[in-house]
Amino acid sequence: MLIQDVRNSAIDVADLNQLKFDLNRLQPVDVGEYITQLPKKQRAIAFRLLNKGQAIDVFEYLPPEVQEQLINSLHDVQVVQLVEAMSPDERAELFDELPAGVVKRLLQELSHEQRQATATILGYPEGTAGRLMTTEYVWLREGLTVGEALCKIRRQDEDKETIYYAYVTDDNRKLVSVVSLRQLLFTFPDVSIKNIASDRVIKTRTETSQEEVAQIMKRYDLIALPVVDREERLVGIITIDDVVDIMEEEATAEIQKLAGVSGGDDGALSAPLVTIRKRLPWLLAIMALYIGASSAIAPFQSVISSVPLLAVIMPLFSNTGGTVGVQALTVTIRGLGVGEVTPKDTLKILRKELTAGLGTALALGTTMILLSRIWATPQERWVGVVAGAVMALNTLVAVTLGTFLPMGLKRLKLDPALISGPLVTTLLDAIGFMIFLSLISFALNVLHLPH
Repeated sequence: MLIQDVRNSAIDVADLNQLKFDLNRLQPVDVGEYITQLPKKQRAIAFRLLNKGQAIDVFEYLPPEVQEQLINSLHDVQVVQLVEAMSPDERAELFDELPAGVVKRLLQELSHEQRQATATILGYPEGTAGRLMTTEYVWLREGLTVGEALCKIRRQDEDKETIYYAYVTDDNRKLVSVVSLRQLLFTFPDVSIKNIASDRVIKTRTETSQEEVAQIMKRYDLIALPVVDREERLVGIITIDDVVDIMEEEATAEIQKLAGVSGGDDGALSAPLVTIRKRLPWLLAIMALYIGASSAIAPFQSVISSVPLLAVIMPLFSNTGGTVGVQALTVTIRGLGVGEVTPKDTLKILRKELTAGLGTALALGTTMILLSRIWATPQERWVGVVAGAVMALNTLVAVTLGTFLPMGLKRLKLDPALISGPLVTTLLDAIGFMIFLSLISFALNVLHLPH
């Protein structure tokens, strides 16, 4: 593949002409990936080899940290050209990552129109539709004919982010209807757009959360979603490419939180210090929880020493119960994340999980009894029966926790993914060991069963 050939090129004087040729005929997204993977000192060299148009397109595909580095290494005129050519939403995302002094300087250099568009987006809170939208969209006045609408699009809307839909507004810029480019192209020029536009407009408000925006666009299969303010005035649109990015970020964050990665953004190629900073707090927190669990187990040391079989059973007991809890937790969080269920469905989900859990509990409990018979001496086989019963009970506790904990956080308007897999596993270990060892102690000290 061509992109692989370019990646294998060495940046030296002899290869610059060939590299320039290759980079300028690749897709911008591929060039952005190539430049990102270069050593820091070579990124600016490769970027300067791009033609002006290619450089503008590539810049938007670069990660914020690479964009910032290039801004610091390029001349002011080049930087202003790049930033001016960015779409308002991409520019706002870049400004979120840059130092305040750099942002202030760049804003002053932008044209009045682009400065106003960027300031509008930056004025909305992070994580909302207003912060995600772009102000580059096609809008039409409702009194136009199809022919006039097409002339307006040709003259004024060539650089808009998407032209597949045009949004029709009244004289106060209030959104009243929407018309597709297909409808405009296949309708006679003298027909009023009022007669072909749909007034059943699916829209969202500036304060709507990004997650809710993604659910709306997924539900209605939209490639663009208009955004209105509290007075129903059209202020921007959100395009499908931005929503795909949001969904990927959310999925990544939730997966990493489930694994106990703080912040939910530890990349596979992150610097070692970043990896330590993201993972260590959770590991220390889990150790703190286990100190409590270990303290609860400590009084049973004599019981464990009296029944050596427990040392074989307990690891299996621990791992299996934790896995059951994480399975239920993952399914519940995923259902909440994609809008499949809400906290109102808690009892319905719990009923389903407990029904399935009964079958699982019976199978796991029976398996535990059979395995214990392999390892146990004849007089210790009663331990396997207790272990099987507790395994079954712990399975039911696991599915209950895996359902209730994320649902409870959702009711409190907190992120359900805060309940990580390691946290659930630790809780189940503490509960299961306490019940198991208490029953074994009761059997030894009160029932005087052999061991």
